[in-house]
Amino acid sequence: MAFVQLAEGELHYKLDGPEDAPVLVLSNSLGTDLHMWDAQIAAFTEQFRVLRFDTRGHGQSLVTPGPYSIEQLGHDVLALLDALHIERAHFCGLSMGGLIGQWLGINAGERLNKLIVCNTAAKIGDPSVWNPRIETVLRDGPAAMVALRDASIARWFTPDFAEANPAAAKKITDMLAATSPQGYAANCAAVRDADFRDQLSSIKVPLLVIAGTEDAVTPPSGGHFIQAHVPDAEYAEFYAAHLSNVQAGAAFSERVLAFLSKS
Repeated sequence: MAFVQLAEGELHYKLDGPEDAPVLVLSNSLGTDLHMWDAQIAAFTEQFRVLRFDTRGHGQSLVTPGPYSIEQLGHDVLALLDALHIERAHFCGLSMGGLIGQWLGINAGERLNKLIVCNTAAKIGDPSVWNPRIETVLRDGPAAMVALRDASIARWFTPDFAEANPAAAKKITDMLAATSPQGYAANCAAVRDADFRDQLSSIKVPLLVIAGTEDAVTPPSGGHFIQAHVPDAEYAEFYAAHLSNVQAGAAFSERVLAFLSKS
């Protein structure tokens, strides 16, 4: 296992693919870890050095007192790139990872080659959604995470996918139950407070927006909004709920690779 030392603790990461290939960073969704991208690794490592990491508060990375902010999480990405001596990289983030990607595109575009944001929005939900969840998780701890896991299947996957692929769905939802309650609540606050609607036009790097047709958490309308406010942004949509990279699988990977390989 590989870790980078930040000021407050260790950030867990994993590198796959040829050492001399361009770097593609993958950023996980709220309540998962770097293994949510496992289905993409075989395809992505044919052309890229793939850098995955557990966002602060998730997986094996540091859990510090919350609330967190997307700016803070974006600085963690920059610290990771600095520690690994990576000057520029492609970045692909889903949901919360897509918020981190937007922050990087707005504030650190010089570190990016191309940007992909998936199943996300410039603003996700509102305090009436996030505050009760934060309160419940902080109050009930691991029991709340198990309850969230059981409820997440319907949000993350369409019923037909979950029924046909129970092992794949369980692998992902089990990540939520294993997430630190303190880390999860702190990241919920980061998502709650993020709002990039007035800043999207600052993104100058080539952008691909991906949405899921059945995504109730971040519907396609949020993806269309991002595309409309970033010059020359591309848009793709798959039959999927919130975790389109898992549900769309190979088609998702092919679309990302087509975007990244285009000159």
